[in-house]
Amino acid sequence: MAMLSLTSPKLTNPFFQTHQHHQLQLHRHHHQQKMKSVGPISATKIPFLPTPSSSSGELYQPFRPPPSPLPKKYRSLDPAERLDILRNRMGLWHEYAPLIPALANDGFSPPSIEEATGISGVEQNSLIVASQVRDSLLSSSFDPDLLAFFDAGSGADLLYELRLLNAAQRAAAARRVVEQRLDPKGAKELARAVKDFPRRRGDSDWARFSASHPGDCLAYTHFRLSREALSAGDRIAALERAMEAAETEGARKRIEEEMEKAAGGGREGIEESEGAGRVTVPVVRLRYGEVAEATSVALLPVCRAGEGAEGVAAAPGWCRAEGELGVVAAERGWGRWMVLPGWGPVAAVGKGGGVAVEFGDGRVLPWKASIKSGMEEAVLVVADRGRREVAEEDGFYLVAEGEKGELGVESGDKLLEKGVEEALGTVVLVVRPPKEEEDDQLADEDWE
Repeated sequence: MAMLSLTSPKLTNPFFQTHQHHQLQLHRHHHQQKMKSVGPISATKIPFLPTPSSSSGELYQPFRPPPSPLPKKYRSLDPAERLDILRNRMGLWHEYAPLIPALANDGFSPPSIEEATGISGVEQNSLIVASQVRDSLLSSSFDPDLLAFFDAGSGADLLYELRLLNAAQRAAAARRVVEQRLDPKGAKELARAVKDFPRRRGDSDWARFSASHPGDCLAYTHFRLSREALSAGDRIAALERAMEAAETEGARKRIEEEMEKAAGGGREGIEESEGAGRVTVPVVRLRYGEVAEATSVALLPVCRAGEGAEGVAAAPGWCRAEGELGVVAAERGWGRWMVLPGWGPVAAVGKGGGVAVEFGDGRVLPWKASIKSGMEEAVLVVADRGRREVAEEDGFYLVAEGEKGELGVESGDKLLEKGVEEALGTVVLVVRPPKEEEDDQLADEDWE
């Protein structure tokens, strides 16, 4: 059989070599003419990039992926076997939780994992986040022996609630969860209190509670909420919860002082006869979104202070819902309305007797001199027009005063001294506008 020659005839042909040399000369000549027509070009020197190396003189090592987060016993398993472990919940939750992101890296989506294992997407996320929180506790000063508490089925839900805390807060909160045997709802409440406590720096009595003790953070939350309570019973109940949560002696002492004050029902700086009751006017500050979250609301006509007694009398006396859609209708047209949560004092106002009066400057109300400097803001005074008789010396009433007959608020004892036995209505609530940083609620003793 004839062998194929690897030698090209063109390479050995003298004529072809001469022709190839001639073509090369023509190409060089054409290139030189083209460069002359373009003109001189400045040469650009490409900088030399040395190969990266470490400071110790070792050769540069390329990037290597981090070690697999999977436990060693799972690394050799194929996806089908990993899905089987998740489906049957084989092992502790924090052992098989890393299988979920590993399957995601293999191309599985949360819906496909849910279809194969029965673990919903929400639960998948909870397991992954809780596993990360647990790993962060292992790398901190947290006692490893306490981690066994979170091995139970609800352990993932407990640790998931601590996800928003920093390392120090997380370790302290987890320790508190173990000590108090909290459920997921209690862990969530604790974590929110710990997260919120530093933001309250500068608030009244904040320094009496300790930021390093999660129980104190939760106690301060209940302590602050007690000042927003609209009844003495709710206030005392909130203070009792604060006392149960407090860890430090300073926090307990401050709560005890407030409990004694709430149980006594008296006002500082006001003389009262033994056993006499006191009529209190709650002062609350609205929070953003509070009306939307309320289970019931009240719709009140609003007057301006300058409209006087005529404005109060002209405000609609009743509002009612009509039809299946509950459309609200008033007895007569009115231009200004206010929607408030259905707080106790507002809900207790007689049907059609409620009216709200807007004051542009809260300092016109009979506050103590020490409080007036902090009231340079608009306030809304809610009054019950069905209770006009000045029957309580300690109550506060809506009146028309001065030559212009502008609306104002006066205490019952001063009205009785003047011989005034009937007012425009009894004040039941004072509402302050919302702020980004909620300040302290006023107490009963802040009135004159």
